[in-house]
Amino acid sequence: MPAPIHPLAQRGLRIEYVSVAWMAFECLVGLYSGWRAGSILLVAFGLDSFLEIIAGGTLIWRLRKSVTGGSSAEIQQTEQRSSLIVGSVLLLLAVYVTGTSLGHLITHQAADASWSGLAIAGASVVLMPVLTVGKRRIGRVLHSAALMEDGMCNLTCAYMAGTVLLGAGLTAWLGWWWADSVAALVLVYFITSEGWEALQNGLGQEN
Repeated sequence: MPAPIHPLAQRGLRIEYVSVAWMAFECLVGLYSGWRAGSILLVAFGLDSFLEIIAGGTLIWRLRKSVTGGSSAEIQQTEQRSSLIVGSVLLLLAVYVTGTSLGHLITHQAADASWSGLAIAGASVVLMPVLTVGKRRIGRVLHSAALMEDGMCNLTCAYMAGTVLLGAGLTAWLGWWWADSVAALVLVYFITSEGWEALQNGLGQEN
């Protein structure tokens, strides 16, 4: 049993490094594009990427415990702390998406499109599901709920990227200024349920 764990943990580390590097790039492009275009949703998209950098960092910390041969007790403790941080990050994201979307609707502000923002969102729609599948597959073998939850963070990012593309498209083609905000609110239930589950795992209350 110990033999296959280390190579898989190393593969998990590599996928997390790729994920965090992409999120840093996505964060910078999203925030810059949102600021330039006056797009609330693109700014939210950039902030989501920043939160996922935090989540990815906790997973790197957890996986390094497996690579360096930490005891099962140390790995379990780190696993719970990672789940706690990932869950907290997801719940914070749910609060931000709700506040941003409602503010967007109240002020009747459409999410203006920018070529750089749409490009990074389109790339994320393709890349994020690939990272999700990889993280969840490795997480199941390593019995790492935190790694699988972080994969769901990536899926949420893909959903937000799709929301950016859909909302900007509907606004541009049909004049539905409210489309991106309504679509973003759909994220809240998904994000909250995943965040709550991760938080329970972190507190050791999972069934």
